[in-house]
This record gives sequence, structure tokens and C-alpha cells, in this order.
Amino acid sequence: MQANVPFDKRLKRIVRRHDKMANGVVRTVTSDGLIVAKPRLYKPRFPLKGLIVVLMLGFLFKGFLFAYLGEAGYAERVATLQGGTVLEQAGAWVMQPDPVTTIVAGGIATVLPQ
Repeated sequence: MQANVPFDKRLKRIVRRHDKMANGVVRTVTSDGLIVAKPRLYKPRFPLKGLIVVLMLGFLFKGFLFAYLGEAGYAERVATLQGGTVLEQAGAWVMQPDPVTTIVAGGIATVLPQ
């Protein structure tokens, strides 16, 4: 059984390396001409573009509502939300008019029919 220990150890190392190669491999040629495949490292990145798109769509939505309802109607709806549950209060905090919303609403108001 002692003769199998190095084999089992090598086999375990090979299986572990093979599992790492699930993300793909990077092949390099060494100085002696041997092609060596190494596992590609997986580095998860934060989806910054997606976050920016979601924020832009949120500001467009707020601007559309602000332009459609008018300043008084919008403020009334936000005030209604502030008197609700915790989730509605969080929504009221997010939906409060800010400078970006008013700028976007000004641009959208030129397009909306009166």
C-alpha cells in the first residue's frame, strides 16, 4: 500500500489542476519549445457598466414621472410614500427630486405633449 502513496498524491494533484482548468487554459511555449497549459485564473469583476445603466434608467424614470405629474403632483406622491411602511419610506427617499431629476424632467417636458 505504501507504493501507491506517491501515485495517489500525483493523481490528486492532476485532478485538482484539471478542475481548475474549467475556466479555460492559457498555453505558453517555454524556452525549450515545450507547450505548457496552465489554468486561467477566474477574477470576478464588479459589473460597473450595468450599475451605471441601471442608475441612468432610474434617473430617466424619475425625470419622466416628474415631468408627467408636475412638481406639485410629484411632491404629493412622495409625501404619501413617506407616511407608509418602511419599504415605502425607502422608496420615498429614493424618489425625492434631486438636481439630476429636474434636469432630466426639463428635457423630457419638451418632448411630452401638453
